[in-house]
Amino acid sequence: MRIAIYGGTFNPPHLGHISVARSIYGQLRPDAFLIIPTNIPPHKAEAAGSPGAEERLGMCRLAFADIPGAEVSPMELRRSGKSYTSDTISQLREEHPDDELYLVVGTDMFLSFREWNRYRYLLDNCILTVLSRETDDRADILAFKAQLEKENGARVELVKHEPLPMSSEEIRRKLKLRQGADMLCDSVYSLIIQKRWYGAQPELGWLRDKVRPYLTEKRRAHVAGCEKQAVLMAERWGEDIGRAAEAAILHDITKKPDDDEQLRMCGRYGIILDAAERESPKILHARTGAAFARELFGIPDDIYGAIRWHTTGKPDMSLLEKIIYLADFTEPTRDFEGVERLRARCFEDIDEAMALGLEMSLEDIRSYNAVPFRDTVDAYNWYMKKTGGNTEC
Repeated sequence: MRIAIYGGTFNPPHLGHISVARSIYGQLRPDAFLIIPTNIPPHKAEAAGSPGAEERLGMCRLAFADIPGAEVSPMELRRSGKSYTSDTISQLREEHPDDELYLVVGTDMFLSFREWNRYRYLLDNCILTVLSRETDDRADILAFKAQLEKENGARVELVKHEPLPMSSEEIRRKLKLRQGADMLCDSVYSLIIQKRWYGAQPELGWLRDKVRPYLTEKRRAHVAGCEKQAVLMAERWGEDIGRAAEAAILHDITKKPDDDEQLRMCGRYGIILDAAERESPKILHARTGAAFARELFGIPDDIYGAIRWHTTGKPDMSLLEKIIYLADFTEPTRDFEGVERLRARCFEDIDEAMALGLEMSLEDIRSYNAVPFRDTVDAYNWYMKKTGGNTEC
């Protein structure tokens, strides 16, 4: 039986790794194909903020799911200490004494192969499978191949492969900058964003696409307008533009479900409601939306709060919370008496804009004889006091 062995840190596994696996399968046609994430690589330290061993194993299973016959093995992750390939091959040789083991190595690793731990043992027990491309170093590869074959009786095969221009280190850097989605399969990228591994922040275009199915056509226009307004306000007041956009994109993610579903979602997320909230479930999308967005996209606390308070407001809101509250109120599709005055105030004095917006909200609520929410009343009184206005409400 022919067994291909492809190891690496896969931190994270990216499209370049998947491309390698396709080349290996396409040209070797192995009977078994083992993808083996390393535990502690002997030649480099683990990157800061990396997920644990089991999490990397899970990412690899997602990344290589479409490779025929591929099996992601935990054998090195379950073994303590540094991951030496010689230990892995020794274990596999015991399990498969009569099978051919094809050890896949890249060009750089191949040319330094004699520096590997127990490299002679590896040459005696493996067929080195070298990923090769038509480049200037091909002569070096062929010369070293001939040398190993002559001096060590090695078996070396070349697999033609044109690598994709990416690395895990580069991707980890990009993930912090809302980049890198195009270098990962969607299932892996989605998991990284959900868990916020590597300090990842979602690409905004990717996030818009993910949120789109949860919105009606009319709601999409509103959310797009809210994002635009939130970004302008973030620029004006010195808030992180990406976080303002992210919160705006997500703020109405559970607006579509009806009242009964809102109540069910509150139960699912352990959200405790007071009597007023139970009587007006239309505002609950702020609470369910924050919980749902955290479940799907791992949002941090500041974005959670911005979604949570975008309908009622509350006293002493953070800058991001104020921006999302007011952007939701004044985005370009909004058309009500006084909106232009409120829009202008958003860029002149954000606390006065909060007081004015809350006052308008309370007037609207009372116009149809409804009882205002306590959070809104408290927020109005707080901002009126802060801005020197009349606090009677």
